[in-house]
Amino acid sequence: MLITEILARNGRMYGDEVALVERDPERNQRREITWSEFDRQANRIANLLRERGIGPGSRVAHLFMNCLEWLPLYFGILRSGAWVVPLNFRFDAENIRHCVTVAEADAFFFGPEFFERVKTVKDELDCVKHFFSLGSCEIPGVENYLELYENFSDQDPGLDFGRDESCALYFTSGTTGQPKPILLTHGNLEAACIVENRHHLQTHDDNFILIPPLYHTGAKMHWFGNFIVGAKAVILKGVSPEWILEAVSEEQGTIVWLLVPWAQDILTAIEDGQVDLKKYKLDQWRLMHIGAQPVPPSLIKEWLEVFPNHDYDTNYGLSESTGPGCVHLGMGNTHKVGAIGIPGFDWECRIVDALGKPLARGEKGELVVRGPGVMREYYKNPEESARVLRDGWLHTGDIAREDEDGFIWLVDRKKDIIITGGENIFPVEIEDFLQGHPDINDVAVIGLPDERLGEIVAAIIEVKPGRQLSDADLEAFCQDLPRYKRPRRYFFDNVPRNPTGKIEKPKLREKYAGHQEMFKL
Repeated sequence: MLITEILARNGRMYGDEVALVERDPERNQRREITWSEFDRQANRIANLLRERGIGPGSRVAHLFMNCLEWLPLYFGILRSGAWVVPLNFRFDAENIRHCVTVAEADAFFFGPEFFERVKTVKDELDCVKHFFSLGSCEIPGVENYLELYENFSDQDPGLDFGRDESCALYFTSGTTGQPKPILLTHGNLEAACIVENRHHLQTHDDNFILIPPLYHTGAKMHWFGNFIVGAKAVILKGVSPEWILEAVSEEQGTIVWLLVPWAQDILTAIEDGQVDLKKYKLDQWRLMHIGAQPVPPSLIKEWLEVFPNHDYDTNYGLSESTGPGCVHLGMGNTHKVGAIGIPGFDWECRIVDALGKPLARGEKGELVVRGPGVMREYYKNPEESARVLRDGWLHTGDIAREDEDGFIWLVDRKKDIIITGGENIFPVEIEDFLQGHPDINDVAVIGLPDERLGEIVAAIIEVKPGRQLSDADLEAFCQDLPRYKRPRRYFFDNVPRNPTGKIEKPKLREKYAGHQEMFKL
């Protein structure tokens, strides 16, 4: 059943039940819609677009912060027959211009937070015939869609879609260069619902606290596991430990997907006495899972000491695999924390060498995956598509190994490997080690140029609030690492992460590259 059909079914079966809640703690606001309202709003959007000549073969850009309007608009675009093109809310005006132009968007919906950015590039977006804003906008030629769509039918326009039809164009985050467009099908999105539900066993009684950005495949595809069974979700605007715990307690959340920094912040707040768990009703919270970046085993060990009754899972995926789930640890496998896990439901995985030949267990090579979520292609980029899609296998660019029990361990990204004195250094291994220090809040390890060794290992250390660390402290802590893996330089700084939790290492390499004269030995 395609996701547009699942929404219609939820509207019929659970019409008066709450589907989505938006919590905005900073403004002390709470809004909600039922499944029938969700369904009707999507239909009105679809019929508005159809009236404007937007349908099969069209593209519609979608630029919003997380909000109650996000998902009805997404589904309305799909129901019109157009491709939905969700955009990263961190994109600057130039990236917005690039992505809308590459997508050849016929229409563009955007929220009030982006009025200035859109105004800057609007006259360059020759492909866009219709601009729609959420709320009144003073930019000439932009219409407030909330004032328009109430005049349109709330009945499904009645278009039929095949599973192999393209329907969504996602762009990579742009942290390693210009964003690349990833083309997904209706079948990809349907498969994401099934995979997520099989992994985490959501029922109609679950309630998913949704925090990460919806434009990314990760958060939305995890929500799909609730969506397929008509279960409620809460869109939480804000990531402070207090706000997360309040949402779980007051909304009776059962599932929370966190990024590593948010989980660490919760533990630090508990440890420092900033939050008192006795104030919250948390006994119904059954699952905490993490994805989007390597997870330090020390973090999960501490989490399960604080929350011993939680199930835990970690999920690995890419936008190119329609988000998380091609590999997952699996609830009940906490003895393997540190691994990304085993092949997900209906997925296959291999570790291969540079020629694509499978390697023996224990050998390090590139992780390749095959399954129902593999993208159709990089849109308008046949060369890059051919590089990563070979014989049905998606080449992830991640270096991994498989242990004796068949669990896959992520070693690092190809592009992040540090080569020092002829040795390959995997930053994730050092990051995991440093995360075990009780005073470290976050850490990033990068390679920086060195005249003699080619590169040296440098660690950017984010210290927990109220704590102190010195180079000498860290050097003493790292004595248990092999000498060639020990960082040669430490920088005390914030660790920049994008909205999906990935460390923005290109920014760090650029920031500290100017210090290379310090690294002569």
